[in-house]
This record gives sequence, structure tokens and C-alpha cells, in this order.
Amino acid sequence: MGDILFLAHRVPFPPDRGDKIRSHHLLKGLTKLGCVHVGTFAETEQDRAQEASLAGIAASHCMLTRSKPLALAGIEAIVQRRAVSQTAFHDKTLSDWVAATLASHPIDAIFVFSGQMGQYVPADFAGRVIVDLCDVDSAKFETYAQESGFPRSFLYARETELLCREEIRLANSAGTTLLITEKEADILRARQGTQGADIRALGNGVDTGFFDPASTEAHPALRYETPQLVFTGQMDYPPNIAAVERFAERILPRIRESVAADFHIVGRAPTADVSKLGRLDGVTVWGEVPDVRPFLRGATAVVAPLMLARGVQNKVLEAMAMARPVLVSEEAATGIDASDGENWYICRDDEAFAKRVLELADQPDRAEGMGRAARSFVIKEMSWAAVEAGLARLVGRSDVSCHHAA
Repeated sequence: MGDILFLAHRVPFPPDRGDKIRSHHLLKGLTKLGCVHVGTFAETEQDRAQEASLAGIAASHCMLTRSKPLALAGIEAIVQRRAVSQTAFHDKTLSDWVAATLASHPIDAIFVFSGQMGQYVPADFAGRVIVDLCDVDSAKFETYAQESGFPRSFLYARETELLCREEIRLANSAGTTLLITEKEADILRARQGTQGADIRALGNGVDTGFFDPASTEAHPALRYETPQLVFTGQMDYPPNIAAVERFAERILPRIRESVAADFHIVGRAPTADVSKLGRLDGVTVWGEVPDVRPFLRGATAVVAPLMLARGVQNKVLEAMAMARPVLVSEEAATGIDASDGENWYICRDDEAFAKRVLELADQPDRAEGMGRAARSFVIKEMSWAAVEAGLARLVGRSDVSCHHAA
């Protein structure tokens, strides 16, 4: 068996946000199947500090700092008639490294994580190519276009068309194209021109050893005498911004008519609009924290009132693994086959969120029972071990361990 080339748009360390959690565990799974060479980008000093971790798992690696200004990526996109998402991640140095790596190592499989990296696969590569799109980004930008005014709507519509074209190209050129959920896979299958392409769902998992309530104390700021409600996520991501605005401005006031509940927004890079929510009664914006587990551990309930969600929400799986009651919108429930009323609550409107919070606050034994059922569900159904088993079948390899430093 030959080596594997793994291309990711962000360095898969540390696994502290949705895409990096998935790429991290997929990379770890691939290293159990063969020697893996990694080409990727760093965006921050924290990313750069992860190079030693990457070197410890990869047979060789190339980690470049991505610093191309968005304006320059936009100009290149217009000139080249490509999506900005592609030109933003184009780098000749990485292209040259990929060519050199393919020439000097017995690579027979390329795993592409995220559609932006599909441009680095040579057209004449004779081995197996697996592309993990995670979500259908063109569908996301289509939604943005519909919900935005001009000129954003025009720019989003352009990105939609060009990304759709690239997604179809990748689906037809790859041996297998992966999405996180069957719903996302069906969206791509419905695109004109993808008939006959091998498009499959490979779900996310959760590290139930790390997210274990037995090994974590509740954060002292989360008082137990009143309901403590928690949202976690990257707080410059538009769907997360809309979700916390919805909860803080529309749902929390309903709850506080009956009880003095507190809402904690936990996650890096809060925008100015998110930070303003901290002025509202009962709302605390924490920003980036060293560890989200103490906040999850102390939560009366973890809420995910997303109105736009693609793929499986890691934030939901992590909260369930921490044995907390989780209240989700229908959108946030996508791809997780848990039982409503047993493993979590699906709340279809603002009133339902408020009602369930008050019920859990009044019935702590019921809340604890739901938390235990949630953890039991993810241990059994949504572990990374199960995902890795599916990955091994895709690559078509026996379980071979190979750990090389660069």
C-alpha cells in the first residue's frame, strides 16, 4: 500500500472549532491506515504554534501562513472567473510542494478536506481521490444571497454559481465525495451533472473521553440557583451570530418573565453585534475561553437555536457528551438521529425554547436523566471510532499503523 496525501484548508490542530475538529480526527484516522503527508494553511499565531503537533503525526508536511487579503482574492476571482473561496486559498508554493511530494513518495490516495483544496489535485493523478466537502457551500451562499440586500446579494449569487460549478467538477473527478449528512449529500446529488458520481455521507463524531462530565468541574460563574443557559461556537460565524441574537433578544426575555435565568455566550472572535448583547439583562459574552467544558458542565441547558445550519453541529454533540440537556432547533438537529424528548428537545419556535427551559429548571431530576441519556446516545452512536471505521472502508485499506515525524 502506498502513502496518502492529505490537503486541508486549515491546519487540523488544535481541534477547537467545527471544521478543525473533523479534519483533526479524519487525519488521525488516516495515519492508522498508512503514512500521511499533509499540506495545509495556518491563519493565526496559534495555528503556527501547532507545527510541532503536525510534524509529530505527518510523514512530511507543508504548512503555509495564509495572509492573502480578501480584496486581492476578490480581484483574482474576477480576473480568473473563479469563486473567491478558491482564489483565497490558492498558493503556488503549496502547488509546488504537492507536485514534489507526489514525485518523491509512493502516494496512491489523496484526501481533500474542504472544496477550496480541490484545486491542488493534479488532473493526471492516477490514484484514488476522496473529497470531503463537509457541506454544500454553494447552497449556503445561495441562502445568504436570498437574505441579503444589494450589493451583497449579487456577490453571494456569483459565489453560489461558481462554487456550484466547482462542486460538480470535484464530484465527477473524485473517486468519492463526502458530505457530513445525507441531507447535504442529497443536495449535491440533485445538482445537474452529478449523476453517476459516488456521493456519500460520513458523519461527525465526538471525543467522549475528552468531553466527559466526570473529569470536569462546573465554572464558578454559573450559579446553580437560577437557570444557566449556554451557547458555544465561533462567534464571527453568521449563523451563530443570528442564533445568539435570537436567544438573547427574543427567547431569554420570555424566560426571565418567570425566573432570573442567565445566558452565557462562549466562543472566540465575538463581533461587535455579539458583544453588544452583553448589555442585555442576564447575558454574558465570554469570548474565547481556555476550555468550554466547565461552561457546559455547569449549564442547566445548552441551547442551539440556529436558523441556518449545515451538517452535524459539533457544539450539540459536545454538550450531549457532557451529559447536559440540549435544546435544539430543527435546523441544528440535522444529522443527529437522537430521540426528541429522551436524548434532547427539538424546539420549533421561540415559545418552545422558553417552555422547555422552564420545565427543566422546575424538574432537575428530569434534566439530569435527559443528560445521561444524551451521553449514552453519543457514546453508542456518534463516536469517532465509528467514523474511522467508515473511513477505512473508503480508503480500502487494512488497519496499519504508521507514525512518522517529518
